[in-house]
Amino acid sequence: MTYSPTAPVDSRIPALGYGLWQVPPETSAELVSRALQTGYRLIDTAEAYYNEEGVGEGIRDSGVAREEIFVATKVWNTHHGYTQTLHAFDASQRRLGLEWINMYLMHWPSRMRDTYVETWQAMIRLRDEGRVGDIGVCNFSVGQIQRLMKETGVTPVLNQVELHPFFQQKELREFHREQGIMTQSWSPLGLWWQKPNPSLSPLQAPQILKLAERYGKTPAQIILRWHLDSGLAAISKSVRPERIVENFQLFDFALTPEETRMLAQLDRPDGRLGPDPETADF
Repeated sequence: MTYSPTAPVDSRIPALGYGLWQVPPETSAELVSRALQTGYRLIDTAEAYYNEEGVGEGIRDSGVAREEIFVATKVWNTHHGYTQTLHAFDASQRRLGLEWINMYLMHWPSRMRDTYVETWQAMIRLRDEGRVGDIGVCNFSVGQIQRLMKETGVTPVLNQVELHPFFQQKELREFHREQGIMTQSWSPLGLWWQKPNPSLSPLQAPQILKLAERYGKTPAQIILRWHLDSGLAAISKSVRPERIVENFQLFDFALTPEETRMLAQLDRPDGRLGPDPETADF
């Protein structure tokens, strides 16, 4: 399947994934199975989501061959450090019940602990031993990635960061482009539980509403299509079965280059909704 006319850096990694953040453990198996049956091929979870067991069950129940599915999970901050990361990976693998994990990610740099280089070294070992296919990071700044590269010689395959029309991370994306790092968007619709004010949501932007009417699509579909047409990967998330299906219905249309550039103008200096990796104290 062709996900976007502007393909992300690494074509092995599906550009649209189903994410499990805040998905209750008791419903995760059913929702993962439904997402895979809908057509998603990237499943994104983490030890800190407390639903890895359900993710593994949903994969096994889906009827989709394991080799068709790209599974990513993450090490949490409290398990940073070389030995701790190796143990955390073992635990995630047991919970998932999978012989092999496609990608292992560092969830945050956790600058207060300042052991993310040692954590990265453990992840390199896991990759080199063939226990995981690719390794990457989440929520890393340019300087933090440069430190990983300088001290280990290994560049992350991917950086998963907050990114949406109101917060487009253009400088970070340019650095990623130069280094061959895939940019993957979390909260691609600009929704964040700490700031539910609808006025802060790109879903209400007049430009997006106009495009939704033009294409006969929902505002969410327009925004997700904008990610793909901008060469970004995106992790969509919903606990509503109809939304899971709707968020995948993106491949029968594409925005024009002019429309993509128009939405690029929605970037705002106050657009960040989540923590800043350079100042977060967890």
